[in-house]
Amino acid sequence: MALVGVAEALAQILAGAAALPAEMAPLRQATGRVLAEDLAARRTQPPTAVSAMDGYAVRAADVARAPVTLRMVAEVPAGHPLERPIGPGECARIFTGGAMPSGTDAVVIQEFAVRDREHVTMLRPAVPGRNVRAEGLDFREGMILLRKGTRLSERDVMLAAAMNHAALAVHRRPRVAVLGTGDELVPPGSQLRAGDIVYSNGYALLALAEAQGAETLDLGIARDHIEDIAAAAARARQWNADVLVTSGGASVGERDLVQQALAMQGLRLSFWRVALRPGRPMLYGRLGPMHALGVPGNPASSYVCAVLFLVPLIRRLAGWADGELGPRLEPARLGRDLPANDERADYLRATLVEDENGVVATPLPDQDSSLMLPLARADCLLIREPNAPAAAAGSPCVIVKLRL
Repeated sequence: MALVGVAEALAQILAGAAALPAEMAPLRQATGRVLAEDLAARRTQPPTAVSAMDGYAVRAADVARAPVTLRMVAEVPAGHPLERPIGPGECARIFTGGAMPSGTDAVVIQEFAVRDREHVTMLRPAVPGRNVRAEGLDFREGMILLRKGTRLSERDVMLAAAMNHAALAVHRRPRVAVLGTGDELVPPGSQLRAGDIVYSNGYALLALAEAQGAETLDLGIARDHIEDIAAAAARARQWNADVLVTSGGASVGERDLVQQALAMQGLRLSFWRVALRPGRPMLYGRLGPMHALGVPGNPASSYVCAVLFLVPLIRRLAGWADGELGPRLEPARLGRDLPANDERADYLRATLVEDENGVVATPLPDQDSSLMLPLARADCLLIREPNAPAAAAGSPCVIVKLRL
């Protein structure tokens, strides 16, 4: 099977992916998720005219000139509307958020009033509407305030709550199962023997998926036996995973058995091997409705493939807009000279600094895909297109920041 380009690989992955069905989620579980239907207000806000300040509710006609003394006949705290109207020559003590009593149309703030028992002298004149929040000032019942496809921020959830919705119709969270493969892998904290490698890729893959709002299942480590890998894939299907991510075993060695094991489960392979560095031996296919993404075992390769392919897939399943699926490309300038590139796209781990002319991206000196320290220290991936010519320091370049 021929190498496929990065853009073509992503297009094939997304072609068979659609937003997952809707479910009702409580407000506390809705932030970051995507609305599956328009949301209309169930109430008017404020439901009646209310005071915007602490002071005295008055008839503006009584306070057209000041000073003037009125008789205070009631107090109106927020949440305790006054049942009787306010007549000529009367006023009511009112607090912020209190419902304006019938007959009143303005509030004189307490700083401009002097109270003597039941009499209050207003020191400033009032006009209708002063210090009053009119009924429906914010929104009215029936108004569509949040549209289908909105990825809900904390402010959106606050608005939905004010609209009197306790739960929202949002697209279901994608379910992502992650499996490490290899006889050499042992869990962190193990007593190490010769030849052991501490398993680390899965922790990044699970964290990336969770950061995108996915539910995750850690399938642990499968040994280099077709039956073990196939059994783990079966567990993912029993869990109703939307995506199975395997790490390692996707190359062509005699012990690289992921493709064979998934084929036993009915894998329909879309592609294997991408014109990408790091990350060439990546595969993608479908196990029935479940997406299967096989990323390489080297840590940098695993992570870069997850950023480029897993994150957009999760976002598509979660209902994100098409323009928000992939990592955001940003301009920068090269921090050092780079040689001409070959037929693969290069995603170089690089650090960022900012000077008076903008952002400078400097590739780290060692780009070996097995190294985790440079990956941990990197601020971005610096993209070099296939067959790009040599470029001098200061030349424009394109980056993907690693804070997704």
